[in-house]
Amino acid sequence: MSTVLSIGMFDGVHLCHQAIIDHARAAAGGEGRVVAVTFSSSPATVLSPARVPPRVMTADRRASLLESAGVDELVVLDPTPELLAQDAKSFIRSLVERFEFKHVVEGRDFRFGKGRRGDLALLRTVGEEMGFTVHPIDPVSVNLTDCSLVPARSSMVRRLLEQGRVRDAACVLGRPWVIEGEVVQGHQRGRTIGCPTANLNTGSLILPRDGVYAGMASMPDGETFPAAVSIGSNPSFGDDHRSCEAHLLGFEGRVGAYGWHLSIDLCDWIREQLIYEDLELLKQAIQADLGTVRSLISLYPCR
Repeated sequence: MSTVLSIGMFDGVHLCHQAIIDHARAAAGGEGRVVAVTFSSSPATVLSPARVPPRVMTADRRASLLESAGVDELVVLDPTPELLAQDAKSFIRSLVERFEFKHVVEGRDFRFGKGRRGDLALLRTVGEEMGFTVHPIDPVSVNLTDCSLVPARSSMVRRLLEQGRVRDAACVLGRPWVIEGEVVQGHQRGRTIGCPTANLNTGSLILPRDGVYAGMASMPDGETFPAAVSIGSNPSFGDDHRSCEAHLLGFEGRVGAYGWHLSIDLCDWIREQLIYEDLELLKQAIQADLGTVRSLISLYPCR
């Protein structure tokens, strides 16, 4: 049985990641297995803690999507100082001894080992010594909604989300981007103006640009509801802390119940966050947002 290996963060499991797994699956054949080696957190948490990139997706969602893409075994390594101090050859040799793989599939910009000194050329050299073949995968380019062409990379997804371009982020991912987390207690202002919201603790996930978005929320039981999602600091109430809260259209349960998990496909940007001095104007704006959500979800369904 042939084992095919791929190493990477796989944050986002975007179209280039999917191309890598597709090639690995083909190389493994019907009887072989695909092993993906990743990290529990970015190596930057050890190497440059002040510059750790926010996560595009949770570890659980990453594992689920990699399995769906064709990965048979996901190996999650902790990026300890000892592991990151390994030179490139020693790191690869340790993986060969552990998994006895015959093929490695990586993108052409793949780097590994101490100081990121290992590259595809070094990987091929070690492969000749230890009996495995290296399969380089060309970059995947993606057309965005403005017809521009960009590479499918996790850093590109982050950049687009930071600009509020969730539809373009979906182009790079091959699916809508998901914001998710545990429902926690907020300021409970929404219920006082007839628009109760679920406040999400999104952990280390990236928060997109401040604004109001249209989305599709998934409940723990699989039921879905259109959602108006507000991301930012609630300027009308003078809050400084950035947060994510969602109003679920048509949901008759208690969004104020805490401790349950909510995930939301963000489908489109609606507007900037604005300051409303008059509470009635805020209520009118919210009702307009809800109408926009209904229209956008009907025109561009997330699923």
